[in-house]
Amino acid sequence: MTSCQRMEAAARRPRFFERVFGPEEQALLWKRGYPQEGGARWVETAAASFCAKEAFGKLFGTGVRGFRLSEVELLREESGRPFLRLHGAAAEMAKGWEFSVSVTHVEEYAAVVIMGQQKDSH
Repeated sequence: MTSCQRMEAAARRPRFFERVFGPEEQALLWKRGYPQEGGARWVETAAASFCAKEAFGKLFGTGVRGFRLSEVELLREESGRPFLRLHGAAAEMAKGWEFSVSVTHVEEYAAVVIMGQQKDSH
């Protein structure tokens, strides 16, 4: 769970923005109004994206170590369904896994749950 207010303050710092969010997430945040003040859409999206990175690390028991945060991108299908796009070390960690992602926003907080299971090797 991430506070949207704290995320808004952090994401306004260019170094944080570039280190934490992958290229497609950055494009989505710009599309949703980043970095304008009080831009609820981009702030909620940024908070959920950050939560997804933490949830991914917790699923594998590493926390946010062993991969770059920008290597885990929370994106959405046209229908709005969330999914992960993984790059680099995160993609290596997740080889042979499939994920189901749930995103919610409650008041000024965002939360993400990621369920993962290894794909059948048959």
